[in-house]
Amino acid sequence: MKLDRHECLQVIKQELYTPVVGDIMDQMGLYHQFLPQAVRPLRPDMKLAGYAMTVLMIDVYGEQKKPFGYLTEALDDLKQDEVYLATGGEMRCAYWGELLTATAKKRGAAGAVVNGWHRDTPQVLEQNWPVFSRGCYAQDSSVRTQVADFRCRIEVGGVTVQPGDLVFGDVDGVLVVPAKHIDEVVERALEKARGEKTVRKAIEGGMSATEAFARYGIL
Repeated sequence: MKLDRHECLQVIKQELYTPVVGDIMDQMGLYHQFLPQAVRPLRPDMKLAGYAMTVLMIDVYGEQKKPFGYLTEALDDLKQDEVYLATGGEMRCAYWGELLTATAKKRGAAGAVVNGWHRDTPQVLEQNWPVFSRGCYAQDSSVRTQVADFRCRIEVGGVTVQPGDLVFGDVDGVLVVPAKHIDEVVERALEKARGEKTVRKAIEGGMSATEAFARYGIL
């Protein structure tokens, strides 16, 4: 399967779901690719697929010489089909909100994933753009956190993320596919997803789970 970067994302969103992609990575020995369970979509129907634009957060205490650190620079550096993926600090405040959503959406980004809180929930939801977080919390970030760096290596719940890795999220969670494995993972996941439809039809037609697994090797 040879798709360009944008076409690959469209196929992923149309045909795949995180459980099947996670299963394929398990088969490849990539056992630690799901972000923490607490990182969830703001609405169950939200789904995102894009390439990681990694953001490193740090805690600060009180007014700073450069409020928000490199937050605006990180937002303005977002490219089409990228996912703003932020982590760091003790999560004492919101890492995402209404105006950040508007900026990222305008730049053609694919979504935002923050290992922390968001705020401005109604205003974010009305923009109909995928945001994943640990939940909502109104506390402002200006005197509590900063963006220390972006497009750098980060770790989220033990998952290493490099700029350009594939970020895929839906109602069941968010996972990261290392860039060098994207083509193989997507190709194998598509094959498994299509096979699962066949197995489901067989089971609904009366085949036992044991017989279906023996015949198709999928469960």
